[in-house]
Amino acid sequence: MSTVIQLRGLRLMCIWRTWCTARGAGSYQPYEFDIDIHADVVAATHDDVLNRTIDYGAVLLALRRSPSGDVPVVRADVRRVGEDVLEDERIESVVVEVRKLRPPVAQDLASSGMRLIITR
Repeated sequence: MSTVIQLRGLRLMCIWRTWCTARGAGSYQPYEFDIDIHADVVAATHDDVLNRTIDYGAVLLALRRSPSGDVPVVRADVRRVGEDVLEDERIESVVVEVRKLRPPVAQDLASSGMRLIITR
């Protein structure tokens, strides 16, 4: 049996880099993250022992780490966040979704983003 731990609506100001600024300075933009963690932590639903579940505070801290020192937004960093989450052996898969809340297009688009699914 599997449990899905849902983390919804984490908003961060992140560096936005386009192909022309990828090696230089970018600008901060608002992003929103959703994370689904599929894990075998059903035992925690019986007795509320915290060490039997997933520390989602640690998962959220993983979003703040990036090799460049910036909050991650590029595909490789989103993948790295998912791989960091999978270090806990109880986790079967993770879905990391990131949305740019002010996409740079002329149309009235609420957000643009990507969803990455990583399994063992």
